[in-house]
Amino acid sequence: MKTDKIYLVGFMAAGKTSVAQDLGRRLDWRVEDVDARIEERERRSIADVFSQEGEPYFRAVERQVVLDLIPLRHAVVATGGGTFLDSDSRAIIKTDGAVFWLDVPLVELVDRMPQDGSRPLATTIAQLERLYLLRRAAYEEAHVRIDAASQSVGALVDLILDWLET
Repeated sequence: MKTDKIYLVGFMAAGKTSVAQDLGRRLDWRVEDVDARIEERERRSIADVFSQEGEPYFRAVERQVVLDLIPLRHAVVATGGGTFLDSDSRAIIKTDGAVFWLDVPLVELVDRMPQDGSRPLATTIAQLERLYLLRRAAYEEAHVRIDAASQSVGALVDLILDWLET
């Protein structure tokens, strides 16, 4: 086994949470979700944190959550879509475990996203496109890029497991 901790990064709706859950089950490892931890800590939704406190506050809480996860081993961590964009969080993540980028084309991501307002930074297609292009540069720093376009969760987990065992 090449690592005892895996971080999944990628744009919103790339499948990080679903892949983390299946991968954790198959490895018999703990699964952590950065956004879920933020919601638990703040006792409100991500959208509410953004609207009430703003993005700088959210990113500070997110960075603290990443720091809180460092001691965990035998863990799969699903990050938020912007977690890896923060240079401090990215540096921590890259040194703490293996980082897999679930790379999905924007057109496919748009089809996957709920239109219920739960994605605070995804209000227009133009805004999404700018955000997607900005974040790709950070995602490219992941240790492993996985072409996750139109692949099932199980197929993505198989790719990660293959990497871990070679």
